[in-house]
Amino acid sequence: MKGGQSHYFDKNPAAPHDYGSFEVEWEDRRFVFQSDSGVFSRRRLDPGTDLLVKTALKELKDQPGHLLDLGTGVGVMAIALASLRPSLYVTASDINRRALDLTRVNARAAGVDHRLTLVEMDGVPRGPFDCIVTNPPIRAGKDVLYRLFRQAADNLNPDGCVLLVIRVKQGAASAARELERSFARVLTVARGKGYHVLKASGSGQGREGRDS
Repeated sequence: MKGGQSHYFDKNPAAPHDYGSFEVEWEDRRFVFQSDSGVFSRRRLDPGTDLLVKTALKELKDQPGHLLDLGTGVGVMAIALASLRPSLYVTASDINRRALDLTRVNARAAGVDHRLTLVEMDGVPRGPFDCIVTNPPIRAGKDVLYRLFRQAADNLNPDGCVLLVIRVKQGAASAARELERSFARVLTVARGKGYHVLKASGSGQGREGRDS
């Protein structure tokens, strides 16, 4: 917690509860997500997450694999992908206990709780994963963000990929350059409403400048 205010990347948000919900639809399926104060994007689905879900659905075929939703919030991406790509097994992680409690509620309502593993931690759970999707905690600072990039690379299958969304004005270009320190290939695969979706793949270990 910084400056006496709760942030969505706090372990135990101090903000009083203020429950709400929002609706969204992908591939002709309607989802309702319960939300609360002290979690990311409480009142509505943020456009970055919407773009990332749509991009992930295009990129990912319905075939067996293990996907990580890193910083799941109220479980939007994890639940959408578990529902619409039912061959995937999904892990949803977050440092925020309040967010994980809501993910549990939302997964049960969507009927995918039996295919979700929830992990409370600051960082990337031990893989390997076939895909990692994330709307990363930009406001937590570059040190946190870049640490997550390195951890993602270390917990990804050799033929896997990371899909992340970031606002152009919040450093999409610098994030892409940092990803290139850990991955062999970094592409911008979608753009919309001031956001870019980056796709990182291939082991970057041994590349010049790679941090341990």
